[in-house]
Amino acid sequence: MPSFIDRVILHVSAGDGGHGCASVHREKFKPLGGPDGGNGGRGGNVILIVESNVATLLDFHFHPHQHATSGKPGQGHNRAGAQGGDLILPVPDGTVVVDEATGEQLADLVGFGTTYTLAAGGAGGLGNASLASTRRKAPGFALLGEPGQARDVVLELKSVADVALVGFPSAGKSSLVAAISAARPKIADYPFTTLVPNLGVVSAGDQPSYTVADVPGLIPGASEGKGLGLEFLRHVERCSVMVHVLDCATLDPGRDPLSDLDALETELRAYGGGGLTDRPRVVALNKIDVPEARELADLVRPELESRGLEVFEISAVSHEGLRLLTLRLAQLVGQYRLDNVPPEPTRIVLRPRPVGGPEFKVTRVGEQAYRIDGLKPTRWVQQTDFANEEAVGFLADRFAKLGIEQELAKQGAVTGAEVTIGQVTFDWEPTIVDGGVTIGPRGTDVRLGPGRKTRAERDVDYAAHRQDLRDSLIGLPEPLPADVEIEPAANEAPEVLAVDVQVPEAGNTEPDPAP
Repeated sequence: MPSFIDRVILHVSAGDGGHGCASVHREKFKPLGGPDGGNGGRGGNVILIVESNVATLLDFHFHPHQHATSGKPGQGHNRAGAQGGDLILPVPDGTVVVDEATGEQLADLVGFGTTYTLAAGGAGGLGNASLASTRRKAPGFALLGEPGQARDVVLELKSVADVALVGFPSAGKSSLVAAISAARPKIADYPFTTLVPNLGVVSAGDQPSYTVADVPGLIPGASEGKGLGLEFLRHVERCSVMVHVLDCATLDPGRDPLSDLDALETELRAYGGGGLTDRPRVVALNKIDVPEARELADLVRPELESRGLEVFEISAVSHEGLRLLTLRLAQLVGQYRLDNVPPEPTRIVLRPRPVGGPEFKVTRVGEQAYRIDGLKPTRWVQQTDFANEEAVGFLADRFAKLGIEQELAKQGAVTGAEVTIGQVTFDWEPTIVDGGVTIGPRGTDVRLGPGRKTRAERDVDYAAHRQDLRDSLIGLPEPLPADVEIEPAANEAPEVLAVDVQVPEAGNTEPDPAP
């Protein structure tokens, strides 16, 4: 199982936006509640962040597919859907993000706390409450949520080290790192023992500490893919000083410190178009604990110094000369830090799109086939539910207002022409006739549709109703006032009703017989 991964292909997808809700308020004694569909929630973003406790891309090697959560759909009673949660992916310091398809570098994440939004979540769709207007009082549709962004990127780790050790296999680089730091890399007497970069922290007296990177050995042809050096040369791109570790005790025929140095410089110049040729060089003649190696080091030292290189004779086994080497490296690193401002976390830069100019472009791709490109038309098509006739009419209104239909007519498009916008292809049916625009469906709720009268119209109807009542009462006898009495005629005697009432005597409790 690999323990160090410095290059992975990552497939990420942000969350989709939630769909808007088409709802009409229903409550007792409120028959005209109006549209109350809420908006959908925004989808979650995929964000990379540099963290100090992450040193490898191993997690993404085993889990290359990462997905953020989607937003929830809106609901009635003006309740918006919940937003999707952002997916935070921790990466080590020095991670470079490259687009897999184009090879374009998207971000260089240096400095703890640096963030980069790798994929943006889709916007939530608007509910019918947000789509209501004076012309469309009760929309019977809502907009769909936009899909989240999906990307395939390459993550490359470039170690942030101060000193890089380069040399042939078995030159003693790992032994040198183990001798001057607390790192314990694998050490053996066969080539290519080092399979992954090793980092060690070196303390040199009163000088600030610095890090040393040991990469796998280089061989002739490494820039063309031979050996392991090319794969890990990216880890020395950020170093401030390079140390050539030359083996003075090699037994390979045709090899010596000078030829090794020339071969190493050739590969460094060939890597990345000469991107590693501007770093300060220091030469370490290793293994002088062997008598023949010491003699060879004394022999080649004048030649190396004549080339303008600082030379140190060292032994990673006996630790001879290591004190002077570490102190000199500390001085060079300190001078580099003074001359160069330390990297800061990358700031978030907002790049708004320019205002003005054409918002869409119509391209003729066939006899009667057209393609429309533009941010607005593409988004509108993604938000439209083509199963809803009113939603399609709303889309047609938006296209007409933007001027798409005029441009299609100008380019000679006729009814039935094939028009492609984004991933949707449809037959064009013009709605502009004689300079006017045929309005799409306004609403589907009969209670709140165009047939509903306004308050002023209802007042006029009520006044007319009252006038009709007054007109219907004309011709009926007038009612008499309340203070007027009606007297009987002279020849009519008033009718008198006589009632015989018997009062019982005292002490007699017997009820009287019925009359």
